[in-house]
Amino acid sequence: MKNSKFLHLSLTIVFAILFMSSCSTSKSINGGDAYKTTIDNVGEKSKSDKKLIKEAEKWLGTKYIYGGHSREGTDCSGFVMEVYLAVYDFKLPRTSKDQQQFCKSIKKSQLRIGDLVFFATGKSKNKVSHVGLYIGDGTFIHASSSKGVVKSQLSQSYYQRTYHSSGRVEGVKKE
Repeated sequence: MKNSKFLHLSLTIVFAILFMSSCSTSKSINGGDAYKTTIDNVGEKSKSDKKLIKEAEKWLGTKYIYGGHSREGTDCSGFVMEVYLAVYDFKLPRTSKDQQQFCKSIKKSQLRIGDLVFFATGKSKNKVSHVGLYIGDGTFIHASSSKGVVKSQLSQSYYQRTYHSSGRVEGVKKE
């Protein structure tokens, strides 16, 4: 009996640690705007930009699962990794921290469609713990631990406060 209680407590602690260290965020854009199609507003964007936005938007509403990377459930870095694989046949590293280190650092003012935005949402303001995919006009798509895959605005106070850096994936063949 003591062993089963110990095992249950141990598993609970491990799960809590994993959940707390996951790529997470607590706020997202609300209402119908979260699912409004961006592709119609793309205008003069390249074919690959349109393809990236279309693929990313297919994931909207996908539930959040820590460690997931499928339409059944995903975390933030899994979502970004799978969109890049589907659109560009390009394999990114698995974690948001590794994705940030893999990218060429750029200024927020230099963001283009397909760039990655990184956030420090945990206790450490210097440690990347969340990633999103920039789709233009100050908007990014990401997997929120509380809402699943959603669109959000970089101008929202939460994302301004937790913003860490931006990066561009080099070596991707775009049309």
